[in-house]
Amino acid sequence: MRVKTIKCGLDYYRLMTRTPSRIPRLTAVAALVALVTTLIVQPAFSQTQAPVADVADELTNSSLDSEMFYQLLLGELNAMGGEPGIGFSLFLDAARKTNNALLFKRATDVALQARSGESALQAARAWRLALPGSREANRYLFQILVGLNRLGDAAEPLKHDLSLTDNSDRIATINAIPRLLARVADKKQAAGIVELALADYLRSPEVGAAAWTTVGRMRLEAADTAGALEAARRGQEIDPAAEGPAILAMNLMDMKSRLAEAVVRKHLENKPRIEFRMDYARVLLNSQRYAESADQLKLVIAERPDYSQAWLIKGTLELRSKQPATAERSLIRFVEMEAAKPDSPDAEESSRGLTQAYLALSSIAEQKKDLAGAQSWLAKIDNADEMINVQSRRAAILAREGKIDEARALIRALPESSPADARAKLGAEVQMLRDSKQFRAAYSLLKEAMARYPQDTDLMYDEAMVAEKLGDLAEMERLLRLAIAAKPDHQHAYNALGYSFADRNIRLPEARELVRKALEYAPGDPFISDSLAWVEFRSGNFPEALRILQQAFKDQPDAEIAAHLGEVLWTMGNRQQAAAVWKEGIQLNAENETLRETFKRLQFKP
Repeated sequence: MRVKTIKCGLDYYRLMTRTPSRIPRLTAVAALVALVTTLIVQPAFSQTQAPVADVADELTNSSLDSEMFYQLLLGELNAMGGEPGIGFSLFLDAARKTNNALLFKRATDVALQARSGESALQAARAWRLALPGSREANRYLFQILVGLNRLGDAAEPLKHDLSLTDNSDRIATINAIPRLLARVADKKQAAGIVELALADYLRSPEVGAAAWTTVGRMRLEAADTAGALEAARRGQEIDPAAEGPAILAMNLMDMKSRLAEAVVRKHLENKPRIEFRMDYARVLLNSQRYAESADQLKLVIAERPDYSQAWLIKGTLELRSKQPATAERSLIRFVEMEAAKPDSPDAEESSRGLTQAYLALSSIAEQKKDLAGAQSWLAKIDNADEMINVQSRRAAILAREGKIDEARALIRALPESSPADARAKLGAEVQMLRDSKQFRAAYSLLKEAMARYPQDTDLMYDEAMVAEKLGDLAEMERLLRLAIAAKPDHQHAYNALGYSFADRNIRLPEARELVRKALEYAPGDPFISDSLAWVEFRSGNFPEALRILQQAFKDQPDAEIAAHLGEVLWTMGNRQQAAAVWKEGIQLNAENETLRETFKRLQFKP
């Protein structure tokens, strides 16, 4: 392709401006050459372009004349030489003269680099006006409006972008909208403009499910959980097989919205992807609904026995359910399956999974009092992000050997790259001391920590629990009430205070109110349900206590729940059933303090 000769335009050069001093002329010229080359190779000055076959052997003249060349040169010289306003004006003028997308973009970029939002907005609007079919112009306009926090004006370009999108790409475009607005401070207003932009698509059989999912995600960002749930339901009504609404509902389950589970379960009826069922199993696991999580994992493994992540979650579930032997087998199978895999793009996920498995296997070995085995599993971990967890486990092993000072020194020697690391180290040291029954040392450490982090409600809670162990119940109550005042949704603080009253058989109406409040924030939690059952038992409502405890023990086989369930059965005269439950409790954790205290008080010999 040839270019017609560009004549020198010194008169025009002098007319436009004098050359700024101390500017990187060579850099500007190089930038201009690149721009001009693009303009010539891609004849964007021309509004129409003939087919390649018709022009391949023809001489093509660029419409870039000498005056335009020097205007662009001056634009670059000024943009790079400390006068971006002049450079912007020159580029925008050139863009308007030529209707060239590259020049509109250059003008906009110059304004953005100069942090002149209004100038960038002016250029983007001129660009879209000149080239209304340009998605790039429209997206620049949208992003600048969002950056200037002019959300009310951003709905129109967002809607226009959707209209410019090919039908085959529209779902992907809709799904990407929440990321475009992720940094917006006013989440409620952002949700509003998205709903306005998507209004024409909410009833579409093809994209309606995706549109409602995006609306729901925006509502969720705005803390409108009821609205998000409504969006998930509406999306599923349009397309029951669509995964988006069900994933949105699963996110709501994570936020303790049990009503959302109906949407998830309906999607499970449509033969979902195995990854979706796995995610559901994880949510159930995190909600301590262990039996239901196990049911989902069985289905996953039956369908895909080679799906390694299922074995990892299965082992984690079994460990939490106090089944160390079966957990060990599942976790080792996961490790073996990961070792057999070739290198893959999922190497980071595999590394995280192996770290989790090694930590769990170390814990199992420690429970078996195989301290050397526990250390050997920890030695396999090569993950800098998990160093605090690894060293915490090593410290716990040292503590079991009676080397408390060495254990504390090991944790304190860990480097701190962020305030979060310092907080994590503190938590690890407190937990190690509590596990070692060094309550006085833990209490002193927590006192120091509270002076450092006075608003940390988790520290208040931990200090309250240690105060209880030291017999200072008044201080425990004071700290728990402080935690509740600072964080009104602190379910553990409500539960601990209510259970403390029930266990001492005092203030039972208040105890019931506190525990029920905890259940509002953690519906179905088996340990909080155990507390409620204990309130009912102390209040003389034995059948209700029995009902709640039987469900809690089914959901979470735990030695402490077994202790309470057995005592209710014993008191109701069902002593054989009580003995059977206590036997299960012993198998789960023979060292559990509540279980042992119950045997001693009721003079039961296991």
